Order: sequence, then structure tokens, then C-alpha cells
Amino acid sequence: MNAEHRAVTVIGLGSMGSALAAALLDRGHPTTVWNRSSDKARPLVDRGAHLAATPQEAVAASPLTIACVLDYEALHTVLDPAAGDLAGRTLVNLTSGSPEQAHEAVKWAGSHGADYLDGAIMTTPPGVGDPAMMFLYSGSQQVFEAHRPTLTALGDPLYLGTDPGLASLYDAALLGLMWSTMTGWLHGTALVGAEGTPATDFTPVATRWLTAVAGFLTTYAPQVDAGRYPGDDATVDVQIAAIDHLIHAAAARGIDNALPELLKAAMEKAGAAGHGQDSYASLIEVLRPPARD
Repeated sequence: MNAEHRAVTVIGLGSMGSALAAALLDRGHPTTVWNRSSDKARPLVDRGAHLAATPQEAVAASPLTIACVLDYEALHTVLDPAAGDLAGRTLVNLTSGSPEQAHEAVKWAGSHGADYLDGAIMTTPPGVGDPAMMFLYSGSQQVFEAHRPTLTALGDPLYLGTDPGLASLYDAALLGLMWSTMTGWLHGTALVGAEGTPATDFTPVATRWLTAVAGFLTTYAPQVDAGRYPGDDATVDVQIAAIDHLIHAAAARGIDNALPELLKAAMEKAGAAGHGQDSYASLIEVLRPPARD
């Protein structure tokens, strides 16, 4: 069979699992599906998917099984009875979990003679299949390269390294970045909205500003790695003064200030630790655990 159209099994047909299977079908992969409730498979079967009667049959149908279920408990409930069928095959686990669970999963798969990749989906179901959307993978590079053509059907496959927990760790870190960014945008939207500015007017300016913010991150990354934070753009002390203006403006308009107060507290902690004249990147020193001797 053409390497670009290898057979694949998808275990779990929630909104995300169904989107994964649909993307594989769209790109010509013979696709077997299984779900605890077979009703969810009907739209996919109508498009040409094969519905397996059991997880064992599903795993046996393809050299590659992609699992996307609720959590690791559900994963083992489904796949433990099919463990014998995994021997000589590959399991790509796109179930959300912790790095520690990923480490346990790779041991479990190896004990049954299966190759394993852990993954994280950095999009919502409508984005599956879009080559601009990131899918993160960690584990064996050889296994990743062997299945890269198939994984490309889902989105842009990014390999992070041999540590199987990296995909889950990046997932958590990137979601934290997303929530912080979106909440900051909502706080700003509430602030300008208090003066009658619609969110649709504020947001184009906000997204343009995020481009500049991305540039700050690029500048600060080498500082973080080097542990040196030259304050030649805007020092922590300057930032503390600036955030006071935000807190005052928001308080005067009845806007909840929990987020900027939290940020100010981190800045003040960095200042107290001797970083007042350093760049904002120096806050990493009060966020991460102290270095061990």
C-alpha cells in the first residue's frame, strides 16, 4: 500500500476523535473506527470507515492505532483487553494527560511489544486536518518518522524529542499561555468596553499588539536560557509603575483586577529579589523553583 495512504485505526469518537477519523478518510487512508457507543460511528461509516465490533478487532485492523479518549483511565479500560493485539504495532496516544502518565503508558505499551508515541492536539475539532494546526509528538524519533506521512493528515506534526512526556508538558504550558493571553484580552476588552468601545473595535488593535509581544518573547528567550536579564528595554521597576495605571483605570470602572494584581505581585517579588533594574524576563527567577546547590 502507498505509504501516504496506510491503514489507520481510531479509538474514541468524541468530537475530537471523529474529527481525526474524518481527516484520515479525507486523505485516502483506509480507516477503522471503534467507540463504546457505535452510534457515533455512523457518519464516518457512511463516508467509508470500517466499524470494528471490539477494541481487539480495531487494533488488529491496522499497523497504527490512534487513541483519543476521555482520560488515561478510559484508555486502559479500552485497550487493556486488546493489549495482546498491539504487539508489533504502533499506538499514538492523543488522549490528554500528564507527563507522568505518558511515561507509564510507554512502559505499558513496550511490555506488550508495541511502539508508542505520545501526542497533544493544539487545536479544536474544526481545525483538525488544517496543515497550519500543530500536533505535538514525543517519544521514539524512529517511530515518529515511520508514521509522519500518516500523521500529516491530521495537521502539522511537530516532534519534540525522545522523552515521551514532552508532548503533555508542552500541552500544559501552551494552554497556560492561551488562558493567560485570552484572559488578558478579556480584561482589556472589559476596560475599554466600560467607555463604550465594542470588542470588535478593540480586538484588531489587540491582535496587532500581540505581534509586538511575540517579538518580546523572542528577545527574552535567550536571556532566560543565559540567566542574564539586561534591562535595556523596560525594567521591572518601570513595569510596576505602568501596571499601577492599569489597576487604577480598571478599579475606577469597576473591572475585576485579580489578574493585574497577580501580575503586579509577581513583579514586586522579582524586584524584592534584586531584579528591579532587570528586564521583565527576570520574573522567571521567582516563578521557577530555586536552583539546587
